[in-house]
Amino acid sequence: QVQVVESGGGLVQAGGSLRLSCAASGRTSAMGWFRQAPGKEREFAAAIRWTGASTSYADGVKGRFTISRDNAENTVYLQMNSLKPEDTAVYYCAATSTPRTFVPRTSSSYDYWGQGTQVTVSS
Repeated sequence: QVQVVESGGGLVQAGGSLRLSCAASGRTSAMGWFRQAPGKEREFAAAIRWTGASTSYADGVKGRFTISRDNAENTVYLQMNSLKPEDTAVYYCAATSTPRTFVPRTSSSYDYWGQGTQVTVSS
């Protein structure tokens, strides 16, 4: 069983930046970030494969968010720049140990989830 713990959420003004961290307690093949705004379904934001460090981004965050990893710490980061009020959501980190040849973008592809961290962007 892999445990996933997020940190780094908070309140920021529009145009500002935040960095989220996600630490996994065991070996994973990919980790991703999803987000859920009030009254909306959870949606994919970004993900990274451990092998080759391939990444994938949702269209709405591409060019503003960057996902990266620290192999030694088994940790993934989500650097969020140029934040907009519509980025306000609970951000969830997810991990999977299933080997894949692609970067998984669907929530069903992930086996382990964190409890979420709130990101609020004020206008």
